[in-house]
Amino acid sequence: MHRKHGVYVGTRLISGGAQSTGATSRRDAGRPGSPGGGAAAARRPSRHTGRGRAARSRDRGKMAPSSCGWLSALALLLGSCTSLALGHLDPPAPLPLVIWHGMGDSCCNPLSMGAIKKMVEKKIPGIHVLSLEIGKTLREDVENSFFLNVNSQVTTVCQILAKDPKLQQGYNAMGFSQGGQFLRAVAQRCPSPPMVNLISVGGQHQGVFGLPRCPGESSHICDFIRKTLNAGAYNKAIQERLVQAEYWHDPIKEDIYRNHSIFLADINQERGVNESYKKNLMALKKFVMVKFLNDSIVDPVDSEWFGFYRSGQAKETIPLQESTLYTQDRLGLKAMDKAGQLVFLALEGDHLQLSEEWFYAHIIPFLE
Repeated sequence: MHRKHGVYVGTRLISGGAQSTGATSRRDAGRPGSPGGGAAAARRPSRHTGRGRAARSRDRGKMAPSSCGWLSALALLLGSCTSLALGHLDPPAPLPLVIWHGMGDSCCNPLSMGAIKKMVEKKIPGIHVLSLEIGKTLREDVENSFFLNVNSQVTTVCQILAKDPKLQQGYNAMGFSQGGQFLRAVAQRCPSPPMVNLISVGGQHQGVFGLPRCPGESSHICDFIRKTLNAGAYNKAIQERLVQAEYWHDPIKEDIYRNHSIFLADINQERGVNESYKKNLMALKKFVMVKFLNDSIVDPVDSEWFGFYRSGQAKETIPLQESTLYTQDRLGLKAMDKAGQLVFLALEGDHLQLSEEWFYAHIIPFLE
């Protein structure tokens, strides 16, 4: 064998030491007392026998510490290398986070998404946070949250995510208000790169049947939206150009909604079951839904937990578990619920009003 490395090096050195002090050499072959000297010669007493035994005894005493020394040195070396290697192993990088803002907001508003981004980065050092900007400018980003076809927005976002090298091993997603259902559409339609956890903060997953209220700079736009939705939410031109019409869900006119909603009815499997939508959504580790108990903008508020009005009227609401979507498991939500993949969180407060303490305690754990 040609084993000359590792522990075999020490073994060979020990053997070599024994040969130099008492082992038979070629010159001894055929001499009395040598292995090749014959039986008669072997019986003759040798005057060197006593001295040879004593020498071998002394050599054994010398070699034993040498053996232990080599083995100890080898163990020490291996241990040092292992410790050195382990000491230089970097901890796994946190999963990146993708954020999608709500109606009338932008990617980088320092009072909303900008603040959320900083909160996440504060608690999870080194995390890559991508806050989606839909448009070339912040103004376009805000306007597109009202007037750019949602299906086009989802397609654009899928392309952005597919090109980002930092997301290719997976990412978490967090959508605020309408951004919640938009990111769910991304999860269902674009499985690569893979979304791991989806957090919907005040998202309307069964749509709305109430006119939006948005105070501040966007109030005049909401006034226009109210009038437009009243005129005909399911008109083809309105569906193509008004974001809020695309998740308008009229429980009194379910057939019209089912046949003419170009976005929500599709991702909620209202017209048929797209198995890839179901499979892709069920691939999520966790689907977290946050409901604001005093929400004055989302109607009905139960939509934030996938609940909605009972069909045919607009007074009584039913939870997700009583809906056809759940009982027929058209989207995989029933299976996810049974498997513990659905998480329902609730807090006091109006739409998107949450404290840093609540955010750190209830949301950050899903991002770490």
